[in-house]
Amino acid sequence: MTLALGLMSGTSADGVSLALIELQGRSLRVRAHDTLPYSGGLRRRILAAPGMKAAGLCELNFELGRVFSAAAVRFLRRRGVKASSLAAVGSHGQTILHLPRARVPSTLQLGEPSFLAEALGVPVVSDFRPRDMAAGGEGAPLVPFFDDYVFGGGAPVVLQNIGGIGNASLVGRGLEAFGFDTGPGNCLMDLAVRRMSGGRLAFDRDGRIARRGRVREDLARSLLRQPFFRRPPPKSLERTEFGEAYLAKHFRKLADADAVATLTFFTALTIADAYRRFLFPRAEVREAVVSGGGALNPVLMGHLRRLLAPLPVRTSAEHGLPVMAKESAMIALLAALAVQGRTNHCFRATGARGPRVLGKITPGR
Repeated sequence: MTLALGLMSGTSADGVSLALIELQGRSLRVRAHDTLPYSGGLRRRILAAPGMKAAGLCELNFELGRVFSAAAVRFLRRRGVKASSLAAVGSHGQTILHLPRARVPSTLQLGEPSFLAEALGVPVVSDFRPRDMAAGGEGAPLVPFFDDYVFGGGAPVVLQNIGGIGNASLVGRGLEAFGFDTGPGNCLMDLAVRRMSGGRLAFDRDGRIARRGRVREDLARSLLRQPFFRRPPPKSLERTEFGEAYLAKHFRKLADADAVATLTFFTALTIADAYRRFLFPRAEVREAVVSGGGALNPVLMGHLRRLLAPLPVRTSAEHGLPVMAKESAMIALLAALAVQGRTNHCFRATGARGPRVLGKITPGR
């Protein structure tokens, strides 16, 4: 049996998620998971980081490293798990910029891993994306490897994670695992909620605001003509592609609740459209399995079920994987395999030239 800890700070920058996984052969079980929220000040600095100068980024890198370290120590202590029992710790870091299609393709994640190595005394694997990009890939999405590892032995299934950005994987017995970013996840909805509440609300809990609004379906469908949605995979997204400027350009004329309602529908529509364009032609899919914060939004899930009918749409919790644990569990798996020198990415999803071992290892004591 192998134990590994994974830490993930997603594009929503609302906190650090941790998952402790247990590996036995090809079997993976999440033993514990949690999300520790950031202070308002730290979250604002993270969201402002793309415009920071070098000194600010340098400071934030070390600040996040200390935050991640303290979170890991607290998480393990509360569960009575000794750090020495871990084979590895994986830390994805906080993505500040991800620019796979820029003139010089690049990506930047912050959160100095040395603090985790110092506090826990075990190998820490971080900075997963650059090796994939050096091999010609986009450095994302990383999750199709995890989906294939956990769900790849059964009938074809689509795994959809809805965090700040949405990403989908197609896996199943006899299939070559495949995946890509589908478009915005929660990011546009969250921005609209923060805008209408003056920052008092971070997201649309239980879809309450969306329920009050009117969906402008014509607007949502017109936006599907944009190049990203038509571009075939491999493809991945930088958070700012669907950020403040996008919201202001396309949704400024809508009333607050109508904007949230339309964005919720738009998010579901981009997912369903991506399946029909790029996934359904590849295999007869048995079901769609949703994880991430979007799986907790009943309005979003309702739109998905209607748009994808008669395909069953379920949550990963119905398969024994907590919806908020998937990405951090993925990072734990990638780390456990990296320290063994084993392939830990799906190169067909990222566009890399072939299988690689992703991540840089900071030794423990």
